[in-house]
Amino acid sequence: MIEAFNIQEMTDTYVIPWAINITMALLIFVVGKFVIGVITRLVKKLMLKARLDNILVNFISSIIKTVLLLFVVIASLNQLGVDTTSLIALIGAAGLAIGLSLQSTLQNLAAGVMLVIFRPFKSGDFIDAGGVMGTVEKINIFNTVMRTGDNREIIVPNGSIYGGTITNYSARETRRVDMVFSIGYNDDLRKAKGIIKQILDNDERVLAEPEPLVAVAELADSSVNFNVRPWCKSGDYWNVYFDTHENIKLAFDEAGVSIPYPQMDVHMQKNN
Repeated sequence: MIEAFNIQEMTDTYVIPWAINITMALLIFVVGKFVIGVITRLVKKLMLKARLDNILVNFISSIIKTVLLLFVVIASLNQLGVDTTSLIALIGAAGLAIGLSLQSTLQNLAAGVMLVIFRPFKSGDFIDAGGVMGTVEKINIFNTVMRTGDNREIIVPNGSIYGGTITNYSARETRRVDMVFSIGYNDDLRKAKGIIKQILDNDERVLAEPEPLVAVAELADSSVNFNVRPWCKSGDYWNVYFDTHENIKLAFDEAGVSIPYPQMDVHMQKNN
């Protein structure tokens, strides 16, 4: 009779409550995990619909999933009677310690998110940022991969890029090519100006609008300097720049127009 009572009392006092608590904890975890999956997929779908970058979509989705899963685990443990107050405090302290130790990393992370959201540049753009000039190949969460003109791969922290000035040479369809050409004081100014204009007119890459500028900019010590500023498509910039220099030099040589270099005339007087 005593044994039957003890078994009945143990069943009522411990087994049944624990079984209920374990069942409820598992139910909370399973249902919570299912709800997390639904919420994560919904958020991801909304972000993709808003045309956010895939990197940012996956990153935010993983953060939401991790945070919600942490709440579900705490709720399940609480159902089992585990004191979660100290656990929450421990997680908060660990998060603070990790945040302080990874301050620069988190800065790069935040900068990466801002770069993806505001899109000051995209993959394939030629930019000057973070002390590096090159073509953007990939924008990661913590860094940006760039390729220089001599085919070097450079990885720049996002914090260095977003915290400084960004010059995007590919953002506009057209660019102005700024060049300076010099002739001697004894050369025919109108003739030289006509040669430059003719070279620009014959180059199909040079745009008619805005009209190319060819103007005398300076009467220097040893030369008369022209500012030559044609417009072209951004992709033609360097080809126009190099070809114009070469063509003007050849045309000046054929026309007998000199390109002076710095020189000094010294007059010596002989005293008798």
